[in-house]
Amino acid sequence: MLDLRRFLRRLTPLLLLPLAAQAANVTPAPCITPAACAAEPDNTPAPRNARDADARALDAALVNRITWGATPAELARLHELGTARYLQAQLHPDPRARLPAAVQQRIDALSISRQSADDAQAEQRAMRKDAKEADPESRQQAQRDARIISRQRADDTASRAFYRALYSPNQLQEQMTWFWMNHFSVYAAKNDIGTYIDQYEERAIRPRALGKFRDLLAATLRSPAMLVYLDNTQNAVGRINENYARELMELHTLGVKGGYTQNDVQELARILTGLGIRNPDGPPKLRPELRGQLVQDGLFLFNPARHDYGDKVFLGHTIRGAGLAEVDQAVDLLARHPATARFVSTKLAAYFMGDAPPASVIDKMSKTFLARDGDIAAILQTLFTSPEFAQSLKTGVFKDPVHYVYSALRLAYADLPPIVSTRPGMAMLRQLGQPLNQRLTPDGYPQAQSDWAGSGQMTARFEVARAIAAGPQAFYREGDDKGPVELPRMPDLLRENADDGLFARLSPATRQAIAQARTPKDANTYLLASPEFMRR
Repeated sequence: MLDLRRFLRRLTPLLLLPLAAQAANVTPAPCITPAACAAEPDNTPAPRNARDADARALDAALVNRITWGATPAELARLHELGTARYLQAQLHPDPRARLPAAVQQRIDALSISRQSADDAQAEQRAMRKDAKEADPESRQQAQRDARIISRQRADDTASRAFYRALYSPNQLQEQMTWFWMNHFSVYAAKNDIGTYIDQYEERAIRPRALGKFRDLLAATLRSPAMLVYLDNTQNAVGRINENYARELMELHTLGVKGGYTQNDVQELARILTGLGIRNPDGPPKLRPELRGQLVQDGLFLFNPARHDYGDKVFLGHTIRGAGLAEVDQAVDLLARHPATARFVSTKLAAYFMGDAPPASVIDKMSKTFLARDGDIAAILQTLFTSPEFAQSLKTGVFKDPVHYVYSALRLAYADLPPIVSTRPGMAMLRQLGQPLNQRLTPDGYPQAQSDWAGSGQMTARFEVARAIAAGPQAFYREGDDKGPVELPRMPDLLRENADDGLFARLSPATRQAIAQARTPKDANTYLLASPEFMRR
């Protein structure tokens, strides 16, 4: 095995090819039509049937785009169903679909599966309450113990998402769950957000990831994770906190150029007063006339005693003081606003097509958004069936770290048993700068190529590629076990996928580097670190 320094010296030109390709407007991804292929120099051996080869390359590009990474099994599923039925199956996922039994058992063993967020929060509150009259050291220890619960549940939520990304048959649903978790971003390490971030993902985001945007927005607005993260728990009549109101319009709906004013921010903040978290010790004490307005749903609380019941004028509409009903009216206005349709459509198009998507496809998606009342599956269908999207399959989209790590593991370990431990994968995401649910600011992780294509990132990705190709043992060890694990031999990935179109257009530089590899592990490392594998 070559040592890391020698590997890096040999691979540095290859690792920097994505930047050179971008500068030269050259892309290594497969062409999408026979005519386009004929217009490009072909550096691969001529297949027996060029049309079939082009079709396989197009299929592989499509699967790579709408899943967390193509595998032989996923390509076989597309071929079995046909493109149209495969897309529909992804856009409208089967709720009866199941993870492999071994993976589900891993998820069932996580803390978030064995204890509800409500019970975990109650446990934390009890720890802190019992130590309230204790000495300072005991109080600090109680705080540390409570924080351990939050960190463990946040880690387990990330592990659950990791397992699902690798093994769920509903791949588009898992991708969109991550997309919306990033769009409606919260920072798991703030306060006790880690305690209930599992229910944020599982109850608010995931069931609505391909549903109506209005329902998704309303669910995030009632989520304790969001209310704590953007300080709405501090927002009360007479003590207005505008933080959530501002980000709700700027980042979640209308966009920074959505036409709202500072007065709209203030009025929305007034509308949102009283939304917070339930106290497990009992409901708040209320005057008799307000008791009918109290709403408790799990950890969510609407406390009418903290709400501003004055009339508001929001986005040009008068909203009469009516308690929680005001929030529903505001959600309707935001979710069905033309600026929201364009802002969300633009973000979706950029996610699936890369930087600066054409205005033409955004226009079509925005029209579908408004005509179909924010039906996310319908908006994505407009995108996926557009000629602009088909053209983007030719150029590819640069992978952010999450796409890179997931796609590398899905391909490299496709013939291995399901992984046992997600810890090495989580460490890779931290190394590459994109740990799950750890974005400090509410804008979510960036998606542009320029954010992830620097030389330092490319060097780190090579190290990740080498760890995946040469060190699968780490993913199959229980706990702190360091002993060897009996695993099937990992195949030569390029040879194994020679006929499925996935690597139909590897450049001469990539092929030469792989051909010079001394071992299959080195060859797999070169492939996973190649410019072509950096794109989806």
